[in-house]
Amino acid sequence: MSETQTQLPTDIWICASWQEYEQAIANLLNEKGKSYYYKGHMRLEMPPVSFDHGKDHLVIIFAVTLFATIKGILATGLDTTTFRKTGVQDCQPDVAYYLRERAQTIPAGTGIVNLDRYPAPDLVIEIAKTSLLDDLGTKRSLYEELGIAEYWVVDVQNTQIIAYAIADQGSKRIQESQVLPGLAMPILEEALRQSREMSQSEVGTWLLSQFQEKEYC
Repeated sequence: MSETQTQLPTDIWICASWQEYEQAIANLLNEKGKSYYYKGHMRLEMPPVSFDHGKDHLVIIFAVTLFATIKGILATGLDTTTFRKTGVQDCQPDVAYYLRERAQTIPAGTGIVNLDRYPAPDLVIEIAKTSLLDDLGTKRSLYEELGIAEYWVVDVQNTQIIAYAIADQGSKRIQESQVLPGLAMPILEEALRQSREMSQSEVGTWLLSQFQEKEYC
């Protein structure tokens, strides 16, 4: 880790120009850190990531992809990908999805997703172990302005999903996804709870039965 990087505070928002932000993230290239830029402030988030955070991350990706597969919804998921409006906003959500006609929007070979050229994802998900209040606050405002259609925060500590539908740069709480109709938050929360007591493959079998049961009801 470079001397410049160690001098920068992490896990808080600090005032910075876009140029200062670019210099800071250049120092993260050899690390597994995440970075955000919003309203003249930057936030750097550094590892280590907890065991529970990592597990919930995979369970949510599996659940969303499985649901889309069963329902025949085109879906492309992205893991910790950078979405950028140069000089204005930058983010690296834990998970993002492009759905339906947007599933093939971003061409292969793309590095940073340029939001001045491509649309924002339909769904963004943050997995929160120590960053819950920030994920519910500043990051939610960031995603509202970026035009994300739906935003979920997975509260690892309480195995809860706080989901928002976003429209007109505002958001409202929802209990069922609007971009993936029929996918209810309580089902996903139960999957997270079960993952504390059983393997992910067993959780996957349970999710499959739940999604198929709803399909044929």
